[in-house]
Amino acid sequence: MKLIGSNSSPFVRKVRVVLAEKRVDYDYVLANPWDAASNVPEYNPLGKVPCLVMDDGGAVFDSRVIVEYLDTINPVNKLIPASGRTRVEVRCWEALADGICDAAIIARLESMRPDNLQSADWIARHLAKVRLALGAASRGLAEKAWCCGTAFSLADVATGVALGYLDFRFAEIGWRDDYPNLARLNEKLQKRASFVDTLPA
Repeated sequence: MKLIGSNSSPFVRKVRVVLAEKRVDYDYVLANPWDAASNVPEYNPLGKVPCLVMDDGGAVFDSRVIVEYLDTINPVNKLIPASGRTRVEVRCWEALADGICDAAIIARLESMRPDNLQSADWIARHLAKVRLALGAASRGLAEKAWCCGTAFSLADVATGVALGYLDFRFAEIGWRDDYPNLARLNEKLQKRASFVDTLPA
């Protein structure tokens, strides 16, 4: 199988971290979905990455769908509980982390528009969402070693990717001072080989 993606996308990084943690072999194909000549729409009609292309040519897209699939094809390092409340909690952590990335990306895209077309209110609105979500993540983590339960899971993958994306694009937010427990978790996560090897560039 091959993964079509961009090194700057947090959603691609989430999938790449899961692939590494699950020890799944794949080919990584860089693609810029913003390029008019991009072939991404051939696999995902929405023109977004990541997109996982199977050996038979079929494609799976949306990072949440991809990681769900990847967790089923290899029993190594299960990242999503099979059922019950814990499964829901892990998926809620993923939704919260993905929401941080969504809001941050919207704020960044707005900031890249010509100055006379930018909306400072729109940027502030989405960065406020980031801060509210960070507060919720910090409260949810409390003094635990991992986001959900007592073991590393997709909740930690998604949270670590979101925090890494903020460092990559919004270092000025300075979230570590406000949320030292998230900082401790992030420091631990960023030392894992799966995170080191997928550092955004």
